[in-house]
Amino acid sequence: MDKPINMPASHYFPMLELTRGEARPDGAYPNIETVESIHYGAAAVVDAHGNTLAWYGDPQTVTFLRSSAKPFQAMPFFERGGQEHYQLDPCQIAILCSSHSGTDDHMNTVQSIQVKAGINESDLLCGTHPVFDPVTAKALRERHEKPTPNRHNCSGKHTGMLAFARMQNQPIENYLDPQHPIQKTILSTFADMVRFPEEEIALGTDGCSAPVFAIPLYNAALGFARLCDPHNGQVSPSARVDACQLITTAMTSNPDMVAGPGRFDTLLMQAYQGKVLSKAGAEAFQALGIMPGVLHSGSPGIGIAYKISDGDNTGRARRAVGLEILRQLGLLAMIDIQPLTEFGPEYPIFNWRKLKVGRAQPCFALQS
Repeated sequence: MDKPINMPASHYFPMLELTRGEARPDGAYPNIETVESIHYGAAAVVDAHGNTLAWYGDPQTVTFLRSSAKPFQAMPFFERGGQEHYQLDPCQIAILCSSHSGTDDHMNTVQSIQVKAGINESDLLCGTHPVFDPVTAKALRERHEKPTPNRHNCSGKHTGMLAFARMQNQPIENYLDPQHPIQKTILSTFADMVRFPEEEIALGTDGCSAPVFAIPLYNAALGFARLCDPHNGQVSPSARVDACQLITTAMTSNPDMVAGPGRFDTLLMQAYQGKVLSKAGAEAFQALGIMPGVLHSGSPGIGIAYKISDGDNTGRARRAVGLEILRQLGLLAMIDIQPLTEFGPEYPIFNWRKLKVGRAQPCFALQS
């Protein structure tokens, strides 16, 4: 089978290896580690001025941002006064940029926006899926209640798009059509934020049926750097600068709304207490934004974008790689890592009897 033009295997290099063969307590096997599996990927670290600070693999690798694009998809709504128009609070702002876990708090927050915007759950075209949060999923099963669109992880994004359409007096029935005025505005805003020609952005359909964008990792990282530092990033007009600050403040101050209990984005932002923005995307895309002045005094905002090439459906590589990138940048030492140790950067592998049989460990060094 031919390789996709935009994703040749040569763009990706080993990032996380899983070993097996550590000594068992009963001494049955010698202490010989053997690499059993390897996850490949690529990464880009870019500052708000557009300088590439570090990379691994090919930073020009083109891939879809998936849900990592949500802050940009919400931006034109806020840029045009959506927060003031509907009197949205920070929790409501954050959930419009989220991939939430479907808890009752998440669903109630989404519903509260819908009431303000005069839209209904039935207007959402995201579909349904099993609830991410295990406690909520168990409660629904016990009540014999099926998940509805408002518990979909993308219901916040869809509610924001519908509220935007309502505010602009645009039709809502086809709000996901790429030719709909709000989708065209979103694409134009996204292209400007990531500094990539709009006509060259590869378009696709996300799991929630909304349009989704593929661009080089470099540009995705640049977009997050400018999102976190619109002044050094020379973002304009002033309404867009305000929207950047509104979004980053809401997400970093309400990380429980961005993902959910026990999830990487939430725990990472809680640990950094406003210094780091984290937004995962499906198929093992991850974007991080470092606020200005965090790397060192006077440093501009920094964006990090990376992709695990195999999609990493368990998340075991994406999270460990993210922590390792932060460690190599000198940013991991500034937080209490304990709440994140289950994710990496290195962690043990256990079998069903809870015997330690190996470990997962990063196997890359950023180039700079």
